[in-house]
Amino acid sequence: MTQMSEAIKGNITPQMEAVAEYERMEVNKILHGLANGTIVIPKNINRDTNTCGIGAGLTTKVNANIGSSSKIEDLDLELKKAKLAVEYGADTVMDLSTGPKLNEFRKSILNEIDVPLGTVPIYEAGVHTLNNNKEIIDMDKDLFFKVIESQAKEGVDYMTLHCGITKEIIPKIQNQKRKMGVVSRGGTFLASWILHNECENPLYENYDYLLEIAYEYDITLSLGDGLRPGCLHDASDIPQIQELITLGGLVKRAQEEKVQVMVEGPGHIPLNQIKANMEVQKTLCHGAPFYVLGPIPTDIAPGYDHITSAIGGAIAASNGADFLCYVTPAEHLSLPSLEDVKEGVIATKIAAEVADVSLGLEKAWEKENEMSQARRDFDWDKQFEIALDSSKPRVYKDKCKIDDNEMCAMCGEYCAVKIAKDDF
Repeated sequence: MTQMSEAIKGNITPQMEAVAEYERMEVNKILHGLANGTIVIPKNINRDTNTCGIGAGLTTKVNANIGSSSKIEDLDLELKKAKLAVEYGADTVMDLSTGPKLNEFRKSILNEIDVPLGTVPIYEAGVHTLNNNKEIIDMDKDLFFKVIESQAKEGVDYMTLHCGITKEIIPKIQNQKRKMGVVSRGGTFLASWILHNECENPLYENYDYLLEIAYEYDITLSLGDGLRPGCLHDASDIPQIQELITLGGLVKRAQEEKVQVMVEGPGHIPLNQIKANMEVQKTLCHGAPFYVLGPIPTDIAPGYDHITSAIGGAIAASNGADFLCYVTPAEHLSLPSLEDVKEGVIATKIAAEVADVSLGLEKAWEKENEMSQARRDFDWDKQFEIALDSSKPRVYKDKCKIDDNEMCAMCGEYCAVKIAKDDF
């Protein structure tokens, strides 16, 4: 069974009830969204986690990526990042490890955090191939599915799978003359494999088998945007849209088999193209939840990409995106530190809140109104409690000690709120 198959039968599961309670919605709305594919609840049948609903009408969710690389592998540090991300509000975590001990790390994080965990299985297949002194282009296609099923048995809740890169689209990528080419690691693995083996993408060719595995463990498929633009110049081009059209067909097939599915999106997009990208995705992909990285609307702010992505994420989520993947200040530069993880999560939570307020969601407006009241009352502890980050504003407030608690060092005795508090 899957959450979707139960919803289609009209059966309300404990997970649906938990999502309804969190979102402050009628449970039948959750059931209806699951049944028609506009909502997903990533939860492997082999793992107990805090329930997270993603999709139409729900609050915008945030994912944090962590994981080792082939150059830096510190399992304790990555586990600390995962826990820190959850502490500051990440709704899910993705393990993108490519280090030699990636299996050990994945199993550790499955045990250490209580939010849904996502992976990109082709990374493990690639690491296994290289460890056996073969090139990525020599990956055994059967290995793809062995890894997927193995991770499903372990309890992974959702998986990024680049099923939309097909043999037909490879010449279009070559003819497009992109400035950044293919920037998705998983997308590059598959595009190169297809090109050199002159074979169809195994994930596309054997999609029915993939759906069988997903149904058995209730894995939420996150159909990856392997051809997402890696710079503004490449945004909304033919390969990106062609892949999205293919993914739309795959979404429909998954929904027909009662498999939960969402779609991943770009990437680097100029601000004026973000709304249209969201609308096109929702149309082509039958309303399936949309999961975006950023988007990043400028390429010239390395070191500040958590800010650029928050700008793009707020626009995206207010126009249909349901799930934002965080971007840290270290994006494009290095593995993030603990502080980078915190900054990335907070920036993306800000984007999600901005979008939810613009959409009129009750849960978001309640927090905004509570903060307004706390400020009017000079209730500093309440303000810090409501804040997305309670520690940073407290540090700023405590920098300047003043006797009167009904003011801060910015305005002092000229505080507008204090002067006019009893008049307006």
